[in-house]
Amino acid sequence: MARVCSIRGSRVRSGGRINRSGLAKKKGGIGRHVTKVVKRKVAPNLQTKRIWVPELGRYVRVKLSARALKTVNKNGAFATLKEAGII
Repeated sequence: MARVCSIRGSRVRSGGRINRSGLAKKKGGIGRHVTKVVKRKVAPNLQTKRIWVPELGRYVRVKLSARALKTVNKNGAFATLKEAGII
């Protein structure tokens, strides 16, 4: 299954990790220099959860991010899942 949040649509993004060398001028060096930029992946914090939906009277299994879980707690399970098109 893809690493995608069912509610927010958060997915794996690509980014860059910067390698620096040298001693900072503040510490008596000649300054820091960028020597390499390496591609890296930034993955969302995905969880597989069973969410109880009182309106349906059953659990719904959802793969969602930690941010989406906070949204479910704030707005309610039924409203959030209905807006996302899951139920």
